Amino acid sequence: MNTTLHPTLTTHPLTRVVAAVAATSVLGLAPLAVAATPAHAGEAAPTLRSDDDDDDRVITTGSCSAGADWKLKVKTDDGRLEVEGEVDSSRAGQTWAWTLRHNGSVSARGSSTTTARSGSFEVERKIVNLAGTDHVVFRATYAGQTCRGVVNF
Repeated sequence: MNTTLHPTLTTHPLTRVVAAVAATSVLGLAPLAVAATPAHAGEAAPTLRSDDDDDDRVITTGSCSAGADWKLKVKTDDGRLEVEGEVDSSRAGQTWAWTLRHNGSVSARGSSTTTARSGSFEVERKIVNLAGTDHVVFRATYAGQTCRGVVNF
């Protein structure tokens, strides 16, 4: 198989970007792009940022320690941060204890029960948008299972 590209293609900026992405995927370096690594709670997916300049949300997802999945979203809303934490266990009736931390301090805590249709629950809170980087942690536990998501916004 011939892998040589036409000289025009090798100097085109888009070709170099595609080649870099392909090399990263082939070499298995994609996990290095993960912006949130949950401790003791499975793997985190890469942090997603919107391409829309008017939409500054960050979404991070991952697996919990025993099969459930979590999602953490942070975005600005009227000068504050809107934070959404979600756990999907695919089992209805589970009551999870959850905590939302902002720069190390507890902003909210409570318990939520997974619903019948989806087997998930969602927590939404608005918190102050501090100067500099905001470190947001959503943690939920149920019957020894732990979910933990982190976003630096």
